[in-house]
Order: sequence, then C-alpha cells, then structure tokens
Amino acid sequence: MHSSNEIDDPRRQWLIQALAAGVFGSAFTQAQAQGFSIFGSKPSKLPPSQSIYGISGDVKVNDKPATLSTPIKPGDTLQTAKNSEVIFVVNTHSMILRGDSKLVIEAPAEPPADTSVAGYIIGGLRMVTGKLLSVSRNSPMHVTTSTSTIGIRGTGFYVEADPEQTYFCTCYGSTEVQANDDPESREQVVASHHDRPLYIVKDGGTGKNIRNAPFVNHTDQELALIETLVGRKTPFVFSKDSYSGPRRSY
Repeated sequence: MHSSNEIDDPRRQWLIQALAAGVFGSAFTQAQAQGFSIFGSKPSKLPPSQSIYGISGDVKVNDKPATLSTPIKPGDTLQTAKNSEVIFVVNTHSMILRGDSKLVIEAPAEPPADTSVAGYIIGGLRMVTGKLLSVSRNSPMHVTTSTSTIGIRGTGFYVEADPEQTYFCTCYGSTEVQANDDPESREQVVASHHDRPLYIVKDGGTGKNIRNAPFVNHTDQELALIETLVGRKTPFVFSKDSYSGPRRSY
C-alpha cells in the first residue's frame, strides 16, 4: 500500500489535480473526456435513472462490459481490471471502485416495507478484493472483507482488501470494526477527518488483530466528488491547493 502522496496512476493523479484546482469538467480536452468516459461537465447530482458517472479501462457489471448507461443495483457484482476505475451511485451511496477489484453489492436480508425502493436499498458491500471509496448518509449497512466485518452508520470510508489483511479508514462518521476470526478484536471509531485508519489482520493474535495504520490512497477531493454526485457536501472544508489528503501524520 502506498501513501496518498505516491499516486502512481497518472490518470488518477491528473483527475485529482483537476478536482483540486476547481476545473473538473471544463478542463477536459475531448481526448481526456473520452479516456475517462465522462460527460465533461461539472459534477452535479446524478439523475435517478443514471448509475455510472465515469469509467476508465475495463469494468464489468455481472460479467458484462459496463458503459455509462449500465444500471447498478443491489445484487450486482462489479469487477475492474488493472488500471481501471468506475465512479457510480446506488440510491444515496456513492462510490469509486479502483483497479483489480471485485465488489458484491448485497441486497438487504429483509425486503423494505416500501416496495418502490426495494431495488435500491443496499444491505451490505462485500469486498472480495481491491479498493473502494464510498460515502453514504443515514443508511446503515455492513462491509465485509476476508478479515473484517464493519458496521457503517452513514459514513465516508475507504477500504482495501486482500486475503490476509484489510485497510480501513473511517473518513468521517461512525463505524464498528470487528475482526472476523477474533471476537476480542472489536473497536468503534468516530472520526471527523480520517482520524484513525486501521489494519485488520488475520493472524495477529487474540485481541490484537486490529492495529493503527497510516492514511493512504484516497483524498478529500475524491470524497467531495462522490458526495456531489448524490447532492451532498463533505462535512469538512479543505484547501483547493492540497489534493493529497490531510496534512498530518498517523
């Protein structure tokens, strides 16, 4: 895992710099817009009929190539190839799924009373592998990985998952973090601005499978973008000339 100051994907680095400069959309040349498969307009709340805001590289939904018109809903599985990325919305949840990732969007265990929204309520997110940045409000759910189960209470969060370890940052809001194989490794995190990133490991010993971690691989500008796509703002204010994340050590 690299620090947020070491963004090794040139397309993502350019995108974040454009966001930080306040010129997202208007600064795109036609070739750049086509390369990221976006509309080339300033970010705004997506209409209810649209799920995907942007695609870069090879992205599949339920094993079929995704386009800007592909719907995404609970029950779907998303996969991205290396150096690929998709920015999308499901109901009040907005997400960026990075390259080499597989994400299952789980439906709720019990159907909601309002059947008109039954196809949009997320019960949970299962990160099989890869990296995900997500924001939501007033939408409790859980995130599961190979090593952890995390209760989400309407939160901005970033997760990286592999078979042996999970990285999890509560960007803002409240979460409950549990190591899957160790009931004694459980912590509640309340954060306002990336206050306590964690590693959840597989074989750290009883009560020792949750450890402090540095801030890596996601930025305030990316959080601002995906909040905008669901008509919200981040709960913190940040400087436009800083795109690499909070200026603090962890």
